[in-house]
Amino acid sequence: MKPLITIAFLFAGLTFSFAQDVKETKSEEDQIIDALFNYDEIDNIADSFSNFQFLYLSLNYSSNTYFSGRDIGIDQFNLIPQITYFNSNGLFASLSGIYYSKFVPKWDYTTVTLGYGKKFGKSNSLRYFVDYSRYIYSNSLDNLFKNNIELALSYHNNKNTLGTQLSVNYLFGKEQSFIISSRNFASFELLKTKKSTLKFKPQVNITMGQQTIELAQTVIISGSELTDYTQHKVFGMINTQIEIPLLLNTHNFDFELGYNLNIPSAFENESNLKTTGYFNVSLAYLMDL
Repeated sequence: MKPLITIAFLFAGLTFSFAQDVKETKSEEDQIIDALFNYDEIDNIADSFSNFQFLYLSLNYSSNTYFSGRDIGIDQFNLIPQITYFNSNGLFASLSGIYYSKFVPKWDYTTVTLGYGKKFGKSNSLRYFVDYSRYIYSNSLDNLFKNNIELALSYHNNKNTLGTQLSVNYLFGKEQSFIISSRNFASFELLKTKKSTLKFKPQVNITMGQQTIELAQTVIISGSELTDYTQHKVFGMINTQIEIPLLLNTHNFDFELGYNLNIPSAFENESNLKTTGYFNVSLAYLMDL
């Protein structure tokens, strides 16, 4: 009896199969993993202010699309526009979405996020935040996850040249899942003038999560061949991503040009996983209210 491992991923009404021991398609969970809200990055902007409220408008372009670091065989770019409000009381709200160049519908889903976060500890080097996100899908499928609650804790040194963030996400809706991720960065100032700053900010992101594995076992009973299917939830490493970006801040604008390397971790009986990479370009504007 040879078990057949199947990881089923639902993605915008499309199903993709691969001729290998593990058949996989894109899942809602993988979409969400790849687009989790990163409050710590935005909060760093306001470190030098004591009383503020801002709007942060951003648009990110990625030259190729991988899900949990995995290549599903479709060469396409994606765009993520986002608008975020945050203030010195610790409240923040975000509206974002994602556009894929070759999927139908191209606008996959919209995310509405509301949260709260505060600094604490010596020199305010620690931050915590909690937020709730609602996913509004463009497809007509019975999507598995419509909600996400995130709890995170971050630390950076006094000069903000080293930092780390640990996040726990609880996805729920028709099904439930957990994601644990860490973001670890170092920041190097390459050039600074009165109006502009150029930084090199490499980052390592590690993602662990719960995946549903379907086992199909074929048995022979009274001369007849029967297949028994059972599902198991497993928790393990999903992907390690290395980001290599250049960041330019001038006036109220932020520009980023980066290269991203994915090193996916294989699930049980998953094989032939390749390291994947892509370029990203982003533009952001900070509006003081």
